Amino acid sequence: MTRSTRQCAHWTSPLSVIHRAPVSLRCRPAATMTLSLGWISAVAAGVFSLRVLQKLCFPYFWRDLLFLLRLLRYGVKLEVFKLTSSVCTVLDRFIEQAQRIPDKPFVISDGAVHTYRDIEQRSNRLAHVFLEEVRLRKGDCVALLMSNEPDFLCVWFALAKVGCSVAFLNINIKSKSLLHCFNCCGARTLIVGSDLVECLDGILSSLLEDNIEVWTMKGQSRHTQVHTLLDKLDAASQLPVPAVLRSASSLKTPTLYIFTSGTTGLPKAAVITHLQSLKASAGFWAFGASEADVIYIPLPLYHSAASLIGIGGTIELGATCVLKKKFSASQFWTDCRKHDVTIFQYIGELCRYLCNQPKTEMDQVHKVRMGVGNGLRQDVWREFQNRFGNIKMCEVYGSTEGNLCFMNHIGKIGTVGRSNVFYRLLFKYDLVKYDMVKDEPVKDQKGFCQRVKMGETGLLLSKVNSISPFFGYAGSKQLTQKKLMRNVFVKGDAYFNTGDLMVEDQGFICFRDRVGDTFSCRETGSRGQREGEQHAAKGCPMRDLNRGRLLRTVASVHGAPAVPTTPRTTPHIFFLIFSFVNTVPD
Repeated sequence: MTRSTRQCAHWTSPLSVIHRAPVSLRCRPAATMTLSLGWISAVAAGVFSLRVLQKLCFPYFWRDLLFLLRLLRYGVKLEVFKLTSSVCTVLDRFIEQAQRIPDKPFVISDGAVHTYRDIEQRSNRLAHVFLEEVRLRKGDCVALLMSNEPDFLCVWFALAKVGCSVAFLNINIKSKSLLHCFNCCGARTLIVGSDLVECLDGILSSLLEDNIEVWTMKGQSRHTQVHTLLDKLDAASQLPVPAVLRSASSLKTPTLYIFTSGTTGLPKAAVITHLQSLKASAGFWAFGASEADVIYIPLPLYHSAASLIGIGGTIELGATCVLKKKFSASQFWTDCRKHDVTIFQYIGELCRYLCNQPKTEMDQVHKVRMGVGNGLRQDVWREFQNRFGNIKMCEVYGSTEGNLCFMNHIGKIGTVGRSNVFYRLLFKYDLVKYDMVKDEPVKDQKGFCQRVKMGETGLLLSKVNSISPFFGYAGSKQLTQKKLMRNVFVKGDAYFNTGDLMVEDQGFICFRDRVGDTFSCRETGSRGQREGEQHAAKGCPMRDLNRGRLLRTVASVHGAPAVPTTPRTTPHIFFLIFSFVNTVPD
């Protein structure tokens, strides 16, 4: 074979290459497609497995995550206030809403509708009166003794606009306890509601002797030494007072003083700062409420539940609230239907009173979708939902003066709050062993407290730090220090003692009992006061001193059967119930 012949033999025609190419090209996509399908199947199986695993082991993961992100979002806003030394207070938020939605109803009370503009302008007039007639100045403390009415809000906002801190007085406390409140907060001026002036007859002379000025929301008064406000409103300007008067540069600036009921002694003035007010006002929002909601507030405004969470929450949302002067079980659902209420505030026993009402065909004819409160017993919780529909009940655990709050955003029956790893990173709390016989925490050989195991009952302690500060009580460093436990786990640490025995299991917090408190209740419509003395009211709950625990019953009120204590309902919430709810069966 010649060289040219051999070259011809090895030569391949380009046409043959082109002819064979499509075969390999057709094979490659098929292999790639098979590989892709394998990956997709593996990923899908992995995602499905993770989803099943999450459902089985972490059923609330996504709900917890979304809720936590909401809290973090609000927390970032508070941190910005702290860093910039410029605080947007609850009052500032109200003024913003009054400019944004001036004609929207803000408060509905006794059938009358008051818009955001109405409350804004009336509070402006009062602010001018306070500056020009009452001669109040920024930094003064003023005591407020008023029932649930729109003017409570107008006076509160007006005082805040001139830079005054406000002390909310319980309208049921009398004589010595009332005088003690002035000594606690240092108030030199008292604003009294028009319907409560007569309550001062026994102590008016004592107030005047202490150089405390008394003003009332009336046009005229039979008491010559009680000054009137309403007759001065018409001549006052409705333009805003200078904003510099209300400006706040620190979240830790006191803005309110809210008193405990005095059931374990004389009332204590819990210091409420802008930080606490802003946190409380985010409660409804954190639970998923919006400005379209109508919120029913049947609780007294002198208590933090109604004022900070209720009114503050309404303002934060730009929503509407229905304000009741007194809770009435017979009028509750009628009011809800009339005003298209979607959210209501409660204290556990209020739901029981509703369940005790005669059943009707209209029980589930309403728009209520959520209840926010505390102290709801499991049996009442179930009965309430079975009868009135699938209303989500959001329990909130906390005390007026405390530095810890649990929120049961899941709605799990019988629990006061939800906890998880993320929550513990932000809020440091512990459950420690407690000796019920000795009525004190159990200590180890080094004198430190011992943490309980998961699922065991322990005393709830909350660490005091920059994230969760404890502001204590006004006028008494001793009472403030008494609520703190030091050297709990290491030398130098400090924890707020809640006085509550709790259990944490599977990420939920349950209330078990309250320790170390003695409290009395309202008997036959009048307050069984303990002004530093031993129990005097018959039939009221007593502490078993031998075992260091509470007897979990309360006296019958207006024929209501005895009921067990409920989380954070003791000691002072029970007094609130029995003092504010005059019509249990009504």
